[in-house]
Amino acid sequence: MTTSGRRFATSGRRFALVAGTSTLGLAIANALGWSPRPALAAESAKFEVTHTDEEWRKLLTPNQYAVLRKEGTERPFSSPLNNEHREGTFACAGCNLDAFSSKTKFDSGTGWPSFWQPLPNAVAQTEDRSLGMVRTEVHCRRCGSHLGHVFDDGPKPTGLRYCMNGIALKFTPTPA
Repeated sequence: MTTSGRRFATSGRRFALVAGTSTLGLAIANALGWSPRPALAAESAKFEVTHTDEEWRKLLTPNQYAVLRKEGTERPFSSPLNNEHREGTFACAGCNLDAFSSKTKFDSGTGWPSFWQPLPNAVAQTEDRSLGMVRTEVHCRRCGSHLGHVFDDGPKPTGLRYCMNGIALKFTPTPA
């Protein structure tokens, strides 16, 4: 098998595993009415940008609310940001804090926008033990919105893959 063939096979397996696990876990969680982050309102006091749950619902689309405020996950390959290749900045859709530069974006083959490094002082991380596994959640350091997760299977120079929900980000191209 060629190197690119192995890479595609690995990406395909990674996609199938991630998509299957997230879809099944979210379906079970939704069916049970379980939210992995029920205390978010209480936690919000520690962030610079805060809103009541009702205000967040008015500010965000229903899909953004499900991801940013309830730690949901968008369907893989559903975000237009997967195919965004212009130079620019990706910001938190909750508070517009610049979070990632297009210079660190790469195609991970997972179906979500991926970056090997966030901008300085843009994100924070917490341990996520939902869905029966241990992962590292990435959230906006200014408003606490859930952006995605970080994994240690990314490219050099960091070896990290910040796997972000496209719906959690807004892209602004660099002016010409």
